[in-house]
Amino acid sequence: MPRKKTKPDGDVLDAALEIIHRDGPEALTFSALAKASGLSGATLVQRFGGKDRLKQVALLNAWDALDEKTARLSAEMPKTPEGAVALLVALSGSYGGIEAYAEGLMVLREDFRDPVLRARGAAWKVALCNALDACFAAAPGAPQDIGLLLASHWQGSLLWWGFGPEQPVQEFVADSLRRFVAAVAGPSSSGADRP
Repeated sequence: MPRKKTKPDGDVLDAALEIIHRDGPEALTFSALAKASGLSGATLVQRFGGKDRLKQVALLNAWDALDEKTARLSAEMPKTPEGAVALLVALSGSYGGIEAYAEGLMVLREDFRDPVLRARGAAWKVALCNALDACFAAAPGAPQDIGLLLASHWQGSLLWWGFGPEQPVQEFVADSLRRFVAAVAGPSSSGADRP
């Protein structure tokens, strides 16, 4: 009869992600995770297999969390162009400051390298773009594939913010996205003409 787990996998994977984000993907070792989680290295190997599988499972757990957050925010936001901007601004809050964003880019490298993680990213892109498209369904003049265009601009605005992070990321992104929406879908669509 298997022994009862003293610490749920979710808690262990959260500790693994913390190591990855704090010290980089290569810092995730069974020894480091044993220290962070309070479990033995042997227990961790038994649960997760090799180091590559541990990293993959930890990053899949992060994708699960991002999928859930995106779905929740999408359901909460109004189905308007300003709701699309608000959705992306809310997702931008996950990045925190410049140091956290820079470390996040190191994690993204791992997602690109692993076909399973890359597929999760591709699936998230589809879900996010569909949620953004729904926000423009009633907007006259919105171009086809506005969700993909807006998501692409969002990612670019995050990158440009990283080179000059003088203001909070959410402010920079909100301003950039509103100007983009006004340029491609008209000023009344973006909320840019608000007082």
